[in-house]
Amino acid sequence: MQRMGMVIGLQPEKVSEYKALHVAVWPEILALISDCNITRYSIFLKEPENLLFGTWTYVGDDFTADMAKMAADPRNREWWAVCMPCQKPLDTRKEGEWWAMMGEVFHHD
Repeated sequence: MQRMGMVIGLQPEKVSEYKALHVAVWPEILALISDCNITRYSIFLKEPENLLFGTWTYVGDDFTADMAKMAADPRNREWWAVCMPCQKPLDTRKEGEWWAMMGEVFHHD
């Protein structure tokens, strides 16, 4: 089990659209998230800075393979096509990242 977190900006004019998309996430996307060994997935929004923070628990044993499976899924590619224009990646993200991955510095159960 691995807890993970990521951050990205949100275009100010797209806040309402992004919220609406996530009130009614497509069922196939929710199933794919579970099939890729991701549980306890949440996205938080900090306004007015418009920063999205995503956190989840990965319960699989091959994160790279599961993320490749997710990226290859045709329905997920459609989902990303509607979500990504709402997002504003951080200039400081690592090469190849859309959402910037974050390191955990504290956890308490």
